[in-house]
Amino acid sequence: MAAEQQANPLTVAKAYQGFQDEGLVTVRRGVGLFVAPGARARLRDGERKRFIEQEWPAIRERMARLGIDPADLAERQSA
Repeated sequence: MAAEQQANPLTVAKAYQGFQDEGLVTVRRGVGLFVAPGARARLRDGERKRFIEQEWPAIRERMARLGIDPADLAERQSA
């Protein structure tokens, strides 16, 4: 992978280790790495949590500063 992407092998190894630590991949000795069952759901759940905890408060604050009513946005999306 490192050679294909012209990346530092240590960087790629750290990324794989991170995926393993997060339970996103499993290792089968002598065979390789495989995507772990439920990895997609874990990634999606993590992204949702980050959005709600980190991104949404800033968005909500900006909407308030600009006088944007969330109900108005919902109506625009359904129209």
